[in-house]
Amino acid sequence: MTKKFTIKIKGMHCASCARNIEAQIKKHPGVYSVNVNFATEQMFVESEEAVLEQDLKKIVEQTGYKVVQETSEEEETERKIIEQAKTRAILALILSVPLMFTMVLMYLDRMFFGQLWVETILSFIVVYILGWKTHISAFQAVKRLYANMDVLISLGTSAAFFFGIASFFVKLPVFFEIAAFIMAFHLLGRYLEVRARGKTSEALRELLKLESKTARILVDGQEKEVLIEEVKVGDIMIIRPGEKIPTDGKVIEGQSSVDESMATGESMPVEKKIGDETIGATVNQYGVLKIQATKIGKDTFLAQVVRLVEEAQRSRIPIQEFADKVTSYFVPIVLVIALLTIVGWLIVGQWFVAIVAAITVLIIACPCALGLATPTALTVGIGRGARQGILIRRGEAIELMGKIKIIVLDKTGTLTKGKPSVTDIIPINSKSKILNLLQLAASVEKNSEHPLGQAIVRKAEDEGVELIDVENFKAIFGKGVEAQINGKKILVGTKKLMEENKIDIYFVHGTLGELEEQSKTAMLISDDKKVLGVIAVADTLKEDAKEAVQALHKMGFKTIMLTGDNEKTAKAIANQVGIKEVIAEVLPGEKVEVIKRLQKQGLVAMTGDGINDGPALTQADVGIAIGTGTDIATEAGEITLVRGDLSSLVQAIKLSRATFKTIRQNLFWAFFYNTVAIPMAAFGILATMLGPIIAAGAMVFSSLSVVANSLRLRKIKL
Repeated sequence: MTKKFTIKIKGMHCASCARNIEAQIKKHPGVYSVNVNFATEQMFVESEEAVLEQDLKKIVEQTGYKVVQETSEEEETERKIIEQAKTRAILALILSVPLMFTMVLMYLDRMFFGQLWVETILSFIVVYILGWKTHISAFQAVKRLYANMDVLISLGTSAAFFFGIASFFVKLPVFFEIAAFIMAFHLLGRYLEVRARGKTSEALRELLKLESKTARILVDGQEKEVLIEEVKVGDIMIIRPGEKIPTDGKVIEGQSSVDESMATGESMPVEKKIGDETIGATVNQYGVLKIQATKIGKDTFLAQVVRLVEEAQRSRIPIQEFADKVTSYFVPIVLVIALLTIVGWLIVGQWFVAIVAAITVLIIACPCALGLATPTALTVGIGRGARQGILIRRGEAIELMGKIKIIVLDKTGTLTKGKPSVTDIIPINSKSKILNLLQLAASVEKNSEHPLGQAIVRKAEDEGVELIDVENFKAIFGKGVEAQINGKKILVGTKKLMEENKIDIYFVHGTLGELEEQSKTAMLISDDKKVLGVIAVADTLKEDAKEAVQALHKMGFKTIMLTGDNEKTAKAIANQVGIKEVIAEVLPGEKVEVIKRLQKQGLVAMTGDGINDGPALTQADVGIAIGTGTDIATEAGEITLVRGDLSSLVQAIKLSRATFKTIRQNLFWAFFYNTVAIPMAAFGILATMLGPIIAAGAMVFSSLSVVANSLRLRKIKL
């Protein structure tokens, strides 16, 4: 049996740190796979049952990093790390400024007595006291025979510092200010990066904070406030206006509207009445509700969302594999280039250029930008989706959505609402009013369990129609229902039912034909003498279906409807939304074969019910499940649309494209920066006293630009 661990790690400074931890964990017996996400500072491990989490944590700490609990301790630790990084950066910059003035005095040949000692002390404080963590990290890396970003910084600053020490004995340029400013910029960059990286996971932290801490439940008829952990399935919760619904449940008393924007991205409040499902952490607005808890703890909708988002954020997409491979060789290659730079310039007799150029090569190289390029964009994009009710369950879906050519749409529940509703109420003569006709039909159908009958009853409830008591109710299989109202026999059903009861339907033939052309199911209502009217029922289109399909066409997708319904009904719906190709009368098991056939034309995305269409969603290159309730973890597919509307599909595609575009931009910038900056440094273009300082600033800018570009995804318009 496989065990899974998620461990929070602090103290990683670049992607090489993450790769080093992975290498150490892989050596542990029984570990199947390990993935350390530098951007989210998490390690995900799959192992044999016998592997202990404590052993894995010990390996991480022995490698030189800190393990924290994913609770309030994590937030407190992160706050302390940011504060400490800020303090070190500010002090380093303050102490480096006087060194700039001493450098100016040296160039003006106006050095004061003891200036070299002042520079030595200030530089030592900045490089080795404020920057001690960098050197410790570098030492631990070298001890384990690998190289990270800190090795480059430690070598660069130490080389500059000890050249400064040499100037006490030999007439050499003083490098103390270079050493200090490099470390100061490095510490500033680390502070800004830690702060910015924290923002990439902000969406997930905000979701976690939404959970209620307490609940008000009924115990022996009395209200009692308890901790959320004490709530059990079946408990009755009391929720007053303005309060959060503590956990998932079902309304058993009351009526209200609920703000579900945190869960589904739906900006408008959702009406709730008896029997409706509610989502924990959503906000009750105006009425008092009694809700029976149906899910608690890790089974709640919110817990499922958090779990799915975490799993998605840790995934590696194909484009990231290449970047990771480059990162693993990056620092050793930079060390070789720095060595060749020294040798090359010494051969031509330029020892000063050799030293400055080599230091600049070490400092300007930035593996962090490469390591952050993909995970930061993925983390922000997936988090943004979760806030909009778009759950991207696997990161690779983001890359694949850019290559999809065909989108297959199921009809029932995807394009349509998935349950029949009344579309037309047509009295035969002016004496029969619409509401009277609805009252008669609903009163008879209230005892029926047929979906069409229930649609008529729902319509009457929505219109506030009072139902009449009936007698002698009888359901006639496949034809309709009958009952007596005030001594009169009332029939509701098909043409065949009317004909069997010798009711003349000649006058409604035209009406029935028109309704059938529109793929509506017509039900006739009659008393024991004549037809009183017709009520039509259909599985109606979702309000945004037509607009969403048009948007998909504008984005360049070919759309196909795939349904088990008859061809006439399917084509009528397809015509309404603008879908030209329809594959109808397909059994659930046959949908997989249809998807396989379409995949010969190109990559295919399938959108449908996350449970009933599961096999087809799994077969598709990208499966997109239309949400069917709060049990999202059981649904198939790479993407789940919690709101269940098609505008969410369009938003999901836009978000996927924007996220992958950001990843490509980040990787391009990271590769471009390093392929241009390192040769510039090696060939002496920056070989001045300010060269290494400029390099340190450029290195900071490179990492921050990648993070800042990823953070833009939080604000993009979907």
